[in-house]
Amino acid sequence: MTTATLSAEKLSAEKTDLLSTLAKHRGFLKYTVQGITEEQARETPTASALSLGGLIKHVRTVEESWMRFAVGGAELMESEQADWENGFRLTSEESLADTLAAYEETARKTDALIAELDLDTAHPLPEAPWFAKESWTVRRVLLHLIAETSQHAGHADIIRETLDGQKTMG
Repeated sequence: MTTATLSAEKLSAEKTDLLSTLAKHRGFLKYTVQGITEEQARETPTASALSLGGLIKHVRTVEESWMRFAVGGAELMESEQADWENGFRLTSEESLADTLAAYEETARKTDALIAELDLDTAHPLPEAPWFAKESWTVRRVLLHLIAETSQHAGHADIIRETLDGQKTMG
């Protein structure tokens, strides 16, 4: 389900704008892997250890985690343990096609959840050295997902340009 197919009465103008912006940046990220091979999806051609497939996997995992937070706070967010070692790379059991399909499913679930959630609902952040002792609203979570997706789409664009010269823009 995309923002275009969600019931208009369920989506405020603000939700429509936020979800449309998230969808645009998801599109930039997905564009970076168009026409690449499985090998290219795993390559790390820059100074970082980032790969195109790994970035999509990471962004999907982060989106799922933050949406658990939006629904049930830190406890639900932390109910699934992240695989930090493999979080930014495709394992031998994973394919780019499967990772993209999983990302599409995550996007559909996020869009549907946002349609149902109150953007003003807030939960205390998990206890972590990088979080202040504060609460985030669903709105702020969605803004964070937009920023996260956009930042990693930029990383992916640099990696793709390094691989074969293709750019998302320009």
